[in-house]
Amino acid sequence: MWSGKHSVFLLHSFILFSVFHAPAFAIKKSYIVYLGSHDHGEGATDADFDRVKQTHLQFVQSYLGSSEKAEESIIYSYTRHINGFAAMLEEEEAAEIAKHPDVVSVFLNKGRKLHTTRSWQFMELEHNNGVIPSDSLFRKARYGEDTIVAHLDTGVWPESPSFRDEGMGPIPSRWKGTCQHDFTGFRCNRKLIGARYFNRGYVAFAVLEAKLNSSLNTARDYEGHGSHTLSTIGGNFVPSASVFGLGNGTAEGGSPRARVATYKVCWPPIDDNECFDADIMAAFDMAIHDGVDVLSLSLGGTPVDYFDDGLAIGAFHANMKGIPVICSAGNSGPTRGTVSNVAPWILTVGASTLDRKFDTVVQLPNGRSFKGASLSKPLPEHKLYPLINSADAKLAHASLENATLCMRGTIDPEKVKGKILVCLRGIIARVEKGLVALEAGAAGMILCNDKLSGDELIADPHLLPASQITYEDGAAVYAYLNSTKNPLGYIDPPRTKLEIKPAPIMAAFSSRGPNTITPEILKPDVTAPGVNIIAAYSEGVSPTDMGFDKRRIPFIAMSGTSMSCPHVAGVASLLKTLHPDWSPAAIKSAIMTTTRTRDNTGKPMLDGNSERATPFAYGSGHIRPNRAMDPGLVYDLSINDYLNFLCITGYNQTQIKTFYGAHHHCPDVIRILDFNYPSITIPVLYGSVSVTRRVKNVGSPGSYIASLKVPKGLSISVEPKVLKFDKIGEEKSYKLTVEVERPSVGTAFGGITWSDGKHQVRSPIVVGGVRA
Repeated sequence: MWSGKHSVFLLHSFILFSVFHAPAFAIKKSYIVYLGSHDHGEGATDADFDRVKQTHLQFVQSYLGSSEKAEESIIYSYTRHINGFAAMLEEEEAAEIAKHPDVVSVFLNKGRKLHTTRSWQFMELEHNNGVIPSDSLFRKARYGEDTIVAHLDTGVWPESPSFRDEGMGPIPSRWKGTCQHDFTGFRCNRKLIGARYFNRGYVAFAVLEAKLNSSLNTARDYEGHGSHTLSTIGGNFVPSASVFGLGNGTAEGGSPRARVATYKVCWPPIDDNECFDADIMAAFDMAIHDGVDVLSLSLGGTPVDYFDDGLAIGAFHANMKGIPVICSAGNSGPTRGTVSNVAPWILTVGASTLDRKFDTVVQLPNGRSFKGASLSKPLPEHKLYPLINSADAKLAHASLENATLCMRGTIDPEKVKGKILVCLRGIIARVEKGLVALEAGAAGMILCNDKLSGDELIADPHLLPASQITYEDGAAVYAYLNSTKNPLGYIDPPRTKLEIKPAPIMAAFSSRGPNTITPEILKPDVTAPGVNIIAAYSEGVSPTDMGFDKRRIPFIAMSGTSMSCPHVAGVASLLKTLHPDWSPAAIKSAIMTTTRTRDNTGKPMLDGNSERATPFAYGSGHIRPNRAMDPGLVYDLSINDYLNFLCITGYNQTQIKTFYGAHHHCPDVIRILDFNYPSITIPVLYGSVSVTRRVKNVGSPGSYIASLKVPKGLSISVEPKVLKFDKIGEEKSYKLTVEVERPSVGTAFGGITWSDGKHQVRSPIVVGGVRA
């Protein structure tokens, strides 16, 4: 381990290594060199942090040959909790550094993307209902008062009404953060208490790609994503909030009286990359130092080994300091194995609908009507308009496929003017299709889902009157178009509809398990509202982020696991206020084991294709915050549990000592199936297997009786069948045995629930392909 107290000793070892000379023509790239943890203690000063920086410079100098080259090379020194640095290195230099015994890992400064499906953000190839805490939970948790919640995102629009500080007292004295003022006039207050920006990793990549074209030195949000997510976590009460008059009501975050802070790490996309590991790790290091209580990240990338992953590393260090880290699962569903942010010390969140919609009904003269979704303006006249299939409106040189998708340069204005254009969803952004229709002179647009999108409807702020309809309804519209020479139709003005049934339904875009890094850990962990979520928006950008769109609005509806993640972070903040002694694992367990897998009709939750959803989509289930404040039992995890997990996954005791800072003995016999996670996953079952779990009583004394949900083809038993707790904090273990009765190549889903008559502590059981 390197820390302020050990730096002088380690300097002597650097001179023993020969200077490595790489070919002059080699290309430098930004790498992260991860060295483990610091142990500064409570009294650390800037001088201690500076000494760490000097050890990093000395280390790099031993490889590059001069202090000048070392200073030019280093992008960041992580000096507070995370030990390491980011530097511009040649591939051979990085490979040599990776051989050093004090180095845990060396990896490229990777880019990630934001997890919103906002139609103008990503290509379409990326693919209340008991959720809002009750007033009693709000009041018990004092609305999250003086809990400090933060996100790593695109910054924030500080003038948003969601971040007003009326009625809030002094900033907690434990806060060490700051508000980075800038050329935009950015200011913090007693609500928005901190703002920092981190861009050196992005700049290093952007300069190499020659695509640096934005003013970066500000924490102000010019994208909209950050304002939306931070206000969802902890936005203050704002009466009469709406989006173009729709969804009117009081806006409030999950923890509305919490203090909030922003750490801006995401910037204009470069080759689809917006948020870079070097910046993410710097933000984590500072956020832990500043004193945040909960961290939320609505971003991610392709899963890799945990200690070649800057986000997983940062989350590990936050977890060690008692800070829950909540991350979005990703928007690459419904394909299996696409879930990101899969480390077991992260709470990973999928996205599902809530019981509110913004209906925009498509009317046909044959009496049929189809409920769609949109936040667009109404048609100018209440009359039937001519309809035209975009394939029939194509320009002579355009391909039929591209015209069907309403791609740029494919639609003939002479054929479309004054008509409602029917487009197929896919490939390009949904709002961009509306722009194509508008520029061609269309009166409106009907956007028909492709088969992959199924029943998923997203209310977008289209530039012209529009409605997005399901795959099945789209097929009916296309059939009507082919059945008559003069097709007509009308799009009703958007209306807010409440108490929609069934809800929740899994969003088709929500990324799915299994976990591709550690299949024994079910991911995502839970699902939460992530479709058409109304929250604050940046007034530095239009609702469509298109240059000619001059509209500015304080609130907007957005969709994605980016939107579901901060819902759970807000709940974690309330739980942290109510139970300050709970570990991040206990908070995660409380949220996971109190979820629901049925919708508001009492039937199993559906997927975006109207089929039954599975734990690979929703994890343990849809969150129920009111139950989470009193879960009865929790599956807790200590730092030793996580270190044992790392032993299992291939890290040796020397590596663990390096990043943990102390010796840890890896047990001689240890199984990953016994890792005390709130869900139980057996990737492949041969014959039979037993797994153990332990639960801690966090409620009143009592006896819990086990009940099992056993899927076909399996036999499941539990010992003991009753767990008796005499006091709070008492822990008991149980053994679950799963046996094959009938071999199958499919995945089987079951569950175990412990109940004392008041609490229902439920865990999913996922069994992969079973063999005799």
